[in-house]
Amino acid sequence: MLELINVSRQVDGEVFVDDISLRLERGTINILLGPTLAGKTSLMRLMAGLDKPDSGEIRFDGQSTVGIPVQKRNIAMVYQQFINYPNLSVFENIASPLRVAKISENEITARVAEVADLLRLGDYLTRSPAELSGGQQQRVALARAIIKRAGLVLLDEPLANLDYKLREELRSELPALFAELGAVLVYATTEPAEALILGGKTACLHQGRLQQFSPTLELFRQPDTLQAAKTFSDPPLNCISLKKSHGALTLHDSQAKAVCVDNTLVDGNYTLGVRPYQLREARVSEDELEFTGSVTVTELSGSESFIHFDCEGEAWVALLHGIHDLKTGDTVRFYVDRQECFMFDEAGRLV
Repeated sequence: MLELINVSRQVDGEVFVDDISLRLERGTINILLGPTLAGKTSLMRLMAGLDKPDSGEIRFDGQSTVGIPVQKRNIAMVYQQFINYPNLSVFENIASPLRVAKISENEITARVAEVADLLRLGDYLTRSPAELSGGQQQRVALARAIIKRAGLVLLDEPLANLDYKLREELRSELPALFAELGAVLVYATTEPAEALILGGKTACLHQGRLQQFSPTLELFRQPDTLQAAKTFSDPPLNCISLKKSHGALTLHDSQAKAVCVDNTLVDGNYTLGVRPYQLREARVSEDELEFTGSVTVTELSGSESFIHFDCEGEAWVALLHGIHDLKTGDTVRFYVDRQECFMFDEAGRLV
């Protein structure tokens, strides 16, 4: 088990990691989810021992990692920019950690063959990295991480530079590839969809702070905070300010326009969050919330349409199935079930 206890790190006065505590179990996949500069790589470098925390403690299997050299830790790390030894064959690249560990030649041959088969590299073992495609080179880097049978495996956006098809294949296979290792697997990504595919547990990060750490699907369905909901939403979460008064929710700047009657909330100011796919063109029941706006941009992907529109001064987007060729300036009306929305109080906490 990897434990981070109130860990913080600053560089030149700038906070990179702010008082983070985590418990990551062996045999689990743990996602670090957040935008660029959220603190994902900084946190991984602390886990790996490449950087030291300014405060707090890091333990692996109950033992403090302070003072233990990186080369003496059973750790594997793969970066977004794959790193291979250009002067070595694919076989020797994969085998390099075993040679450092002075494993016998017979075992090296067997283990390289096994890992190469898993990652479909068997036909390329005699080639040099320069003779491989980018996707194949990244698979070599992954193979080197797998073959170490490390207790802690850190993958820092390892599939970001691969083509779409290979990325889809590998990220669906990765949990199974590492499941038998009994390792702590940590995977950093900026993509909520990738976190959902990988499963496990997700740590939602924003500006070096931990927003929430929960089973991935649970976090997606029930984010504790407005920031966690925003981080775990792509396209972006639609938000609008509301005020609860005299039994009704109204737009914050317009007492005249009631959004709905709500007797479950105390009077006060709130933020409503709606995911783009939750918006519908047709009303299903009279209890649904209605939002209207003016189209600003329509994006067509072939099977889906992203309708960007101005909703009471806020930039919203609706994700609709099929082709919806709406023009700029068209008026649109969408409906959403109140129970499907997120409501956050003034402190940004889910209510």
